[in-house]
Amino acid sequence: MQDVKASSTWYQTLLGVRSGCEPDHPHRLVYDRLMSGDALVLQLHRWNAEEHPNLVGPDLAPHGHGVLLWFEVDEFDVAVDRARHLGAQVIEEPHVNPAPQHREIWLKDPDGYVVVLASPDGESAEA
Repeated sequence: MQDVKASSTWYQTLLGVRSGCEPDHPHRLVYDRLMSGDALVLQLHRWNAEEHPNLVGPDLAPHGHGVLLWFEVDEFDVAVDRARHLGAQVIEEPHVNPAPQHREIWLKDPDGYVVVLASPDGESAEA
């Protein structure tokens, strides 16, 4: 990812989570941990930082190719509203996935990764 701080803010808004790192720490420009309560939800790391072997050469392949970041959310409609407030690019509008009987919306994050928000399995069968 190119801008960890901006991506962190985007995901915090989308998922209703918080950063687990100190807000003014300089390392937060390279790395952030997003938390829901005490649970780690997502780690963000900038490309070409700290010589991690799998984070070099960001221009060698399309960002996000073959990657889906899938999040189950308890309040699907609220999460969809947050995505719309962010102006997130919607790939697939909210729909029911019949196999797990839940609702999904497919989005792109600021770096081009596909993000899927899903209600709990079976939720659409209860309606």
